[in-house]
Amino acid sequence: MRVVVEPSRYKIPLARPSIGVAGKTGSWRLERPIVDNNACTRCFLCEIHCPVNVIRVEPETGVSINYDYCKGCGLCADVCPVGAIKMVPEE
Repeated sequence: MRVVVEPSRYKIPLARPSIGVAGKTGSWRLERPIVDNNACTRCFLCEIHCPVNVIRVEPETGVSINYDYCKGCGLCADVCPVGAIKMVPEE
């Protein structure tokens, strides 16, 4: 017996989801990432691994984070190979 998968039932997104689908979600964060742009090597790993797509890396200026939507998960700090991102307690 041969199984045929109907292509229209399984769609793969062609772009990253836009931020803010669930509203501003940064207010319940316990820690926030702080970036030392002088130590940053612009490897883009933090931007690639951010699950909510709020990190932007610009070759000239460095890393910027949209704190309105950042949940403080710490993945960016975990994947930074040079330790340029530190998690600090939210005030």
